[in-house]
Amino acid sequence: MRNYPIETVFTRQLGGGRSELPSEIFDCYMAVCAERRCVLVTGGSGLVGRAIERVVKEEGGAREGEEWIFLSSKDADLTDREATRALFQRLRPTHVIHLAAMVGGLFRNMRLNLDFWRCNVFINDNVLEAAHEVGVVKVVSCLSTCIFPDKTTYPINETMIHNGPPHDSNFGYAYAKRMIDVQNRGYFLQHGRRYTAVIPTNVFGPHDNFNIEDGHVLPGLIHKAYIAQKEGAPLTVWGSGRPRRQFIYSLDLARLFLWVLRDYEEVEPIILSVGEEDELSIKEAAEGVVEALQFKGEVIYDSSKADGQFKKTASNDKLRRYLPDFKFTPFHIAIKETCDWFVANYDTARK
Repeated sequence: MRNYPIETVFTRQLGGGRSELPSEIFDCYMAVCAERRCVLVTGGSGLVGRAIERVVKEEGGAREGEEWIFLSSKDADLTDREATRALFQRLRPTHVIHLAAMVGGLFRNMRLNLDFWRCNVFINDNVLEAAHEVGVVKVVSCLSTCIFPDKTTYPINETMIHNGPPHDSNFGYAYAKRMIDVQNRGYFLQHGRRYTAVIPTNVFGPHDNFNIEDGHVLPGLIHKAYIAQKEGAPLTVWGSGRPRRQFIYSLDLARLFLWVLRDYEEVEPIILSVGEEDELSIKEAAEGVVEALQFKGEVIYDSSKADGQFKKTASNDKLRRYLPDFKFTPFHIAIKETCDWFVANYDTARK
């Protein structure tokens, strides 16, 4: 058999069909594809993407011979179908972790529900279809507990996603994310693809978006507390402080993402969360930030600001059936590490 440069094999295969290739080239191409494993992470420069990169590079998360590619929005406009298709044709991933999304906190969602719907629907459809076209073996997409019905019983679980409308405050984002579950089922039933999704609760950690106006609750509190401490001013927490949330550290979520990628075989989504017993009120979360930053000033709760959904307690029973011994980082440790990272990287952190 002649020794063809692998670049020639891939170029010829991508440029045409099976019939254009001599049989020995095609056989070589198929042998390489069978052994090659390339994991593409969309949204790779964000909170969860950076956590996965750290686990892969610093905790031995990558397997021998495995290639990891972390994309940012600078690499391609995933709302553009042709740009997305071209990206996938060029990189030819075998596995995809799909994190890219238009995201934001409560008040940004309330202002831009239509934008959240349109942008995320475009991104998700383009990524899943491009993955299918190049034969990606597995896609793991990231959803959110905000997709669950507003009026429901607690704790919520994976069977309840489509049981009613989501909360009005973020219906655009929630419905767009729900559609990933619909598409995953469609790709499985029509094409046999094992594309799935995870549903994390409130994620936080280093490399978060610490924007006070548009970020999520914890990074926003961290940034506000940091400024208040610098200025000797009170820390104002928006809302009553009574709503309750389950918070998951980004590094814990990253470790679970790798498990899902390698070992979780269901198409049905899985909730990735700390237990119900670890749910905190926003007031308790704010107190954790105050302690981590050693903030000594007054804390004020501004009840004129919206609280959003009061609770969305999620069950992690399914996760525990698979991984009964997984250890989550205690909140006080995770919030201290996050605050320390923010202070050390204040000039370059997203804010």
